[in-house]
Amino acid sequence: MPQGIFIYEIAPEFGPNVLAKYFLSDLKIDKEILEKLNEKHIEKNLVDATTEQNGTRVYSSKLESESLEDKNLYLGFILREDEDLVSLKSIFENMEQNIVENIELDDKKQMETLLKDTVNSILSLMDKLKEPSIIQETINEKTKILLDEGKLQEARELIDLGEEIPGELSETIKEADEYYQKEDYKKAKKRFLKAAELAEEIQEEEIVRFLKNKAEKVGTFPDLIDEGEDLEDNVKDIFDDFEKNQLRLYDKLIEPVERLIEIANTFEENEKYEFLMDLLRNIKKASKLAQELYDLDEVIADRMKKL
Repeated sequence: MPQGIFIYEIAPEFGPNVLAKYFLSDLKIDKEILEKLNEKHIEKNLVDATTEQNGTRVYSSKLESESLEDKNLYLGFILREDEDLVSLKSIFENMEQNIVENIELDDKKQMETLLKDTVNSILSLMDKLKEPSIIQETINEKTKILLDEGKLQEARELIDLGEEIPGELSETIKEADEYYQKEDYKKAKKRFLKAAELAEEIQEEEIVRFLKNKAEKVGTFPDLIDEGEDLEDNVKDIFDDFEKNQLRLYDKLIEPVERLIEIANTFEENEKYEFLMDLLRNIKKASKLAQELYDLDEVIADRMKKL
């Protein structure tokens, strides 16, 4: 889980500015980190972005909804050094949804309380996923409510489910995580969806939403990986054609390299991201020079005809 969470805005004239924060320990957000996030979100037009500064890892995502349109608001997470961001994104999306639905921008205290409550809610969710006994306690509480309401049949059914499902749910999630770590994303998706079905049987709607979200996210990875490999081959093929078609082919490299940057950002491949960004800068520079050379060639050709 993240060590801290913060809401910030990126104003066109002033740059990034933190509006509210909630940290689990003594942390701070350096101006340099905010500037790096500003570059990725605004200049590179990335909806979500990651950066690192002096050992501090930060993930940031734009808060999007009709009520927040044109607000340029972002939610940032300070990550622990060993945390796997890709597997945490589903959790962060749950947190973002809660914040978007409840935020009051004119009340800093409300925003800070909202951040704290959101973190605590997710911590509670993660505890449930790890410990079947916590889910069992929740089922017992729901059973008592049903009994108080005189719903005996529903209570009996829930008791029966409570004897088997918490353990099965925990084991299924564990299997899904193991497949994920092995990068067998198709099997991981199936197990996460199976776990969601089990959670639905015991009326754990928050867990259901989380697991379905995670399954959907993991399910996109095989296609993203294939797309990345195809794009890399395409870029190499375009470059190999330079001798045939000369400098104007630089233009054709820009779009696939930009997409490779997005994919590298998704998987938090920071070294690859920086490499591709440097490559893109040089390609754009070469493209501009190539256009100038082409224009000069046209002028020279015209003059040569009149010579």
